[in-house]
Amino acid sequence: MARPIWSGTLTFGLLNIPVSLMAGERKTDISFRMLDSRNNRPIRYERVNSETGEEVAWKDIVKAFEYDKGSYVVLEPGDIKSAAPESHDAIEVEAFVDVDQIGPQYFEKPYVLVPAKKAEKGYVLLREALERTGKIGIARVVIRTREHLCAVMPQGDALMLMMMRYPQELVDVGEYRLPEGESRDYRITDKELAFSEQLIQTMAGEWAPDEYRDEFRERLQDVIGRRMKEHGVVSAADQEPEVHDHAATNVVDFMELLQQSIQKNQRTPAKKVPADAPAEKPKKAAKKAAKGAAKKAPAKKAATKGTAAKKAAGKAAKKTAARKKAA
Repeated sequence: MARPIWSGTLTFGLLNIPVSLMAGERKTDISFRMLDSRNNRPIRYERVNSETGEEVAWKDIVKAFEYDKGSYVVLEPGDIKSAAPESHDAIEVEAFVDVDQIGPQYFEKPYVLVPAKKAEKGYVLLREALERTGKIGIARVVIRTREHLCAVMPQGDALMLMMMRYPQELVDVGEYRLPEGESRDYRITDKELAFSEQLIQTMAGEWAPDEYRDEFRERLQDVIGRRMKEHGVVSAADQEPEVHDHAATNVVDFMELLQQSIQKNQRTPAKKVPADAPAEKPKKAAKKAAKGAAKKAPAKKAATKGTAAKKAAGKAAKKTAARKKAA
C-alpha cells in the first residue's frame, strides 16, 4: 500500500479531521539514463566551479539568488527558514466558493485525502455538505517548506485535494496575439457554424477515461521488457497518522462545533492586545522559577560542604598513616 505524503488535520471552522494526503496521480513516463557505450557505465554529472573547472564539495556550496545577470546575493539557511510558514500539520480551509468560479488553469495536481481511524464521520460530513451546496473549499497546506494554495472538493466517496496555481504563476492570455471579436468578423457563415455544431453532436458521447491509453509508452514498455530481467519489489510498512486529542473523531459533538464556528464567523472580531501590554503568565513563571532556584541553592551548598568535609577527612587520615610509618 502507498505511504502518505503528508499527515495532519483538515480544518474548517472548529472541526479538525485527521487525514493523510495520498498521491492522486501515477507517473507513467519512461526515463532513461545515459551510459558510456564502451563499458555501459552511467555518466556522472559533477559539481564544478565555472571559473576554475574544479569539483566543488557539498559543504562548500551555498544558495544564492541571481538578481541580475552574473550578480548574486548569498542566502543563509536561516534566511530561507525565516520565510517558511509555521503551520505544517493542518490544511486550513479559508473560504468556500462555487466550483464554477474557478477556471481550469488554476488547478495543477490531484491528491486524495484519506481519513484516519475513527475520523470517518467528520470526513463524510464535509464531503456531503460540499456535494449538496456545490461548493469547494479553498485552503493552504505546507508540504516540506513550501506553502501551497489548494482546493478541497468531493469526488464520489473521496475528498480530493487539488493543488492550485497562484495568480502570479499564470500568464495573462492578453499577452498573446489571439483572434478577438465575433465569428462574422472572420467571414464565418451561419451554414459553416451549423455544420460544425452538427459534427460535434455526432461525435458527442460520455466521458470514458479507460478508453484512452498511452499507447507509445505501452509499446516502449514491451520493448524494454524483452531486454530486462525481473527484480523483486520491497514494500515499506504503512504508517498510521497520529490522532490528536482535539481531532474530530466519530464521537465528537459535531453540532456544537458547527454552531460555535457559525457564531465565531458572525461575531465582530475582538480587539487585538497591544504588543507592549504586560503579560501575567511570564511573571508567574519567573516567580516560580526563582522559588525553585532558591530551594535548590541550599541543597547544593550542603552537598558542596559535605564533599569538602570528606576530602579533608581523607587528607588527615593519609597524614596520620604517614607519621606512624615514619615513627
